[in-house]
Amino acid sequence: RGDAMTSEILRLIGRGAAAGTVAGVLSAGVSYVLGEPWIERAIALEEAAAHAEGAAAHVEVFSRAAQQAGLVVVSVLTGLAIGVLFGVVYAVWHRRDLAVDPWRRAIRLAVMGLIGITLIPFIRYPGNPPAVGDPATVDARTTWYLAAVLIGVATVTAVWQLHHRLAERGAAASTRQSAVAVAVVVGLAATWLLPANTDAIDVPAELIWNFRLASLATLVVLWLSLGAAFGLLTERATGRTSKRTPPVELTPR
Repeated sequence: RGDAMTSEILRLIGRGAAAGTVAGVLSAGVSYVLGEPWIERAIALEEAAAHAEGAAAHVEVFSRAAQQAGLVVVSVLTGLAIGVLFGVVYAVWHRRDLAVDPWRRAIRLAVMGLIGITLIPFIRYPGNPPAVGDPATVDARTTWYLAAVLIGVATVTAVWQLHHRLAERGAAASTRQSAVAVAVVVGLAATWLLPANTDAIDVPAELIWNFRLASLATLVVLWLSLGAAFGLLTERATGRTSKRTPPVELTPR
């Protein structure tokens, strides 16, 4: 049983890595198409402001082409890392019955990741393009954002536990869904206990909001494509396995 458990976990991690790589490539494409024009505009505004103030021209260590290539590499590696964690979390949460409805479970887990790791922190601390934000506050802003991510992760974990326990007690779907909604709102409200970002924003509102929407679209594509790819891979693998052997149960009931 120990060997079977280890083998199944490794297979789930492998599927997570493959699904995360696909998701990273797709999100990089969305980021390039939707976000790159606004990054270019922000850089142009930054250079124009520096020129107007008589500052020396900024010498780029890497060309824009190299930076764009780096974006693709970082996106793929990020997707890969998230995919591996996705596979581990899936294995832990559904260890008793991995063969049951992997598509729906993968999509649900991806939506939870999207809400907890992306949407809750994003609503509190939306992303800004280059030329926005004081370099002196980078460390503080990073710390606040990571704290918001931790709150988001704690929120979706509590939501999952709450929904599971209500389902075990036979609560109606409306009760479970209402409780989940309240828990998400409470988690989001908790992020407002964190310090506000007071950096001045002196670029056009159109640029800010279009960049933020592009960033959000990139993250939505990352999570949903990860869930879809993982669900499809697991569903196919589970179907092939069930034709040969009974499903592997990682822990005794």
